Amino acid sequence: MVQLPYVYRVTKYDPDDRDHGHYTGSEDTVSDHGEVEASYLQAVAAFAGDTGIDHLAVREPRVPSFAHFGVEPPVDGFGLDGLFSAGPTGFHDGAEVPLEIGLELVRAMLRDNGAWCRLEVSDAFAVHVGWDQYLYIGSIRPCEEALSRTRALGLFPERLNSSPYEMETDDADVQRPGDDEFWAGLRWAVAACRAGLLEETYVEGASRWHRLTRDTIDTVRAGLAPRARLAVWPGLSSDVDAVIGALPTEGLVECVWQERDGRIQSAVADEDDFPGLAARISDADAATLLPVYADERAPLFTAVMPDSDGVVRARWQTEPTPSDRNWAFLKTLHRGEIVNGTVTRIAGFGVTFVDIGGFEAMINIPELSWRPVNHPSDIVSVGQEVDAEILNVDPFRERVSLSLKALHEDPMQLLTGQIGQTLVGRVTKLIPFGAFVRIEEVENGFEGLVHDSELVSEHLETPQLGIQVGDALLVKILDIDPVHRRITLSHRQAVSDV
Repeated sequence: MVQLPYVYRVTKYDPDDRDHGHYTGSEDTVSDHGEVEASYLQAVAAFAGDTGIDHLAVREPRVPSFAHFGVEPPVDGFGLDGLFSAGPTGFHDGAEVPLEIGLELVRAMLRDNGAWCRLEVSDAFAVHVGWDQYLYIGSIRPCEEALSRTRALGLFPERLNSSPYEMETDDADVQRPGDDEFWAGLRWAVAACRAGLLEETYVEGASRWHRLTRDTIDTVRAGLAPRARLAVWPGLSSDVDAVIGALPTEGLVECVWQERDGRIQSAVADEDDFPGLAARISDADAATLLPVYADERAPLFTAVMPDSDGVVRARWQTEPTPSDRNWAFLKTLHRGEIVNGTVTRIAGFGVTFVDIGGFEAMINIPELSWRPVNHPSDIVSVGQEVDAEILNVDPFRERVSLSLKALHEDPMQLLTGQIGQTLVGRVTKLIPFGAFVRIEEVENGFEGLVHDSELVSEHLETPQLGIQVGDALLVKILDIDPVHRRITLSHRQAVSDV
């Protein structure tokens, strides 16, 4: 939403009763539930009328979570009872409501005893309710008639540059959409037993939990609230006794468990509540413990559900996980792209890992060189800077495969011009059906196979026994297949041509 040009703070507090910004008058900081509250709502209606607004959109809805910090006591249903035809589930980000319902939401926020949200019309109008009966109204129009009406109601409108409750977003933050690609990745993670639990935050302060299997993923997806925030966690443990035994000695934890009837429950508890929590989950089908504190709460990956057209319009942000950041980085990579990186390690199984900007890509041995390689250390070393071509980007497994040899011409292709030529090679290996002979005068030169039928010995019944590793052998190049990396040689034909 763009910055609206006309923003007013509307309050019941006379500006003359302020001292260095602090109100010193006699007005109460809670709603009177009567004439003054009605005046606030009439003022909002007047500004909406001047702007030509008859519907509002709910943005970033919120309900109290673990505790209530408002001045007035909380009420059942967070003040939403009867406002939405679909029930409380109608209170979601992006929900369009008529002005009359919007005014009732303003009433609930003025009473400071339940739900809160921003009410907006994109690039045209906004209503934000702050602490202590401070109301902020923005419009694309000056709303002169509404200003007069507000003053006549005994309220005080003051022009501001902006509302302190405008949504602030950092476009640089990772924001993964819960699109088809996300769900395909989630399906893979569930199949690989990496993931098994989905946390759905449908309004700020309230979540639902879903146990995931390959058979339930589509059903879970279809039942999510519009624009919900998602967090993916490892699965529940069927060893409930072990979960109970893992309760800490102090502090807060969140426990999620599945009842025998399939319902998923959750509760936040501290050390005083642990005995009761243990009793509640002792008969559960499965359970897990999750940290509550933000710096410890780390799901596998997160997302925000897009609208039906695939566009993410929800402005709230998930806290990016390492996997989310990897996803964002992998989205910038493309097959065939040349990247620069630094060799970080060479694994015992021969894979070379390369840092390409905070992400470790890998090079398998065959991609190090066109020529035979016994060990990666023959080609690269830790700390070495290399250029490589991206062979594949796998967002599900978070893997990037690179190739060093792809940046160089295949020398075997150059050898194809020597088909039919005769030369002296060095025997490198004897096998039951022939011998390998190096046809290039370099240590890792290409080798070809001389089959038994192409070996000649004048003195021995078994031709192969007439040669040893290291012997020089006259061979003729019969064929070179760069695709399958095969070179076919003949000693018999080389001898007969001499």
